[in-house]
Amino acid sequence: MRRMIKRGFAAAGGLLLAGAAHAQPSFPPAPVVVNSGDTAWLLTASALVLMMTLPGLALFYGGLVRTKNVLSVVMQIFGICCVASLIWVTVGYSLVFTEGNAFIGSFELAMLAGLGEVFPGTTVPESVIVLFQMTFAIITPALMVGAWVERARFGWVMVFCALWLLVVYIPVAHMIWGGGFLAQLGAIDFAGGIVVHTTAGVSALVIALLLGRRDGFPAKLIPPHGAALTMAGAALLWVGWFGFNGGSGLVADFGAGSAIINTHIAASTAALTWAMIEKIRFGKSTGIGVATGVIAGLATITPAANVVGVGGALLLGLLAGVICFAAVGLIKRRFAIDDSLDVFAVHGVGGMLGAAMLAVLMAPGLGGTGYPEGATMASQLVSQITAIGVVALWSLFATAGLAWVVGLVFPMRATKEQEQEGLDLSQHGEKAWDWD
Repeated sequence: MRRMIKRGFAAAGGLLLAGAAHAQPSFPPAPVVVNSGDTAWLLTASALVLMMTLPGLALFYGGLVRTKNVLSVVMQIFGICCVASLIWVTVGYSLVFTEGNAFIGSFELAMLAGLGEVFPGTTVPESVIVLFQMTFAIITPALMVGAWVERARFGWVMVFCALWLLVVYIPVAHMIWGGGFLAQLGAIDFAGGIVVHTTAGVSALVIALLLGRRDGFPAKLIPPHGAALTMAGAALLWVGWFGFNGGSGLVADFGAGSAIINTHIAASTAALTWAMIEKIRFGKSTGIGVATGVIAGLATITPAANVVGVGGALLLGLLAGVICFAAVGLIKRRFAIDDSLDVFAVHGVGGMLGAAMLAVLMAPGLGGTGYPEGATMASQLVSQITAIGVVALWSLFATAGLAWVVGLVFPMRATKEQEQEGLDLSQHGEKAWDWD
């Protein structure tokens, strides 16, 4: 559609000027200006975000499961990366970033045919935007792996995640980032608190309920096998998040620096808060707790990184540490839901919390950047809560339907014998660690 509009303007301009062409010289169109600094930063940010998934998330999740299931986690994340990449370049990017309608784009740019020299409104080649956004489409379904570790079959995971991208992630991304329904309502989501973390978090909770608990949960403690691996993965996620949030403004400028500072402050505050709560409640601060607090802070600042001040980032980190910690206990102990690696409690709750709180913390009096023209704190809060509610409900029902349909052909859960043996051997025929 946007190509048709451009061609229409060009044709109209040609007709208007045709009569006067003999009276004045014709000039070539102004060249498209690509800013090499912005382009280099987006390429770097793309690499950082991909690093969050591979190896960051693979190590983070891999360290949290038992030794007999480590390879299965890494395999699922590798597989999701490959499947999501193919879907993104064939139809995903087009369905998100072309006009279409209020809920989904069109196939105008399918197979990346007809990409522009620059992405509209930027000084960055459109191909670089495709790459940057592809890394978001990769990590979002990969986050859900934490909900079904040690019991979901590899085949079901691959088919479900492919369809989930098409049915959940892509429409939501269009509605918010592609100028669709929720963007028109005024909802703000800078880097994915709603598009990434709410969709993945709510969907993860649904899958955890449908799959059922691991054998022995919650009565038996299922400890992680490698806390050091998890902390290394968290460290890679932390650094990679600088590209996740810092690159989302699509320019290398003051705003990018501010977003990265806010990201770091929120993560640091949430990690210390989590450690303090553990010390008070259990007498010791754990490495797993600090790593989880870091991720909670990062997820919470994501939707607001460019609109809050340092004070707002600090407050969001504090709230993330307290509220996400409480959510972990509520989900696992009170409701006994085996969201194994706390995807909903950390990513879902954190993303929704940040998306709602930005309506308050973006106020100039609180150090924020201020509201869009015509918006107030109250109206922005309504827009944010509406977007969160719509996306959460769509993620819930669409995920439940997809999981059930895919399960009719590809069984969701491994057999009891396969789970006892471990998914590394039963699903892939090899071990992550062979000590012989």
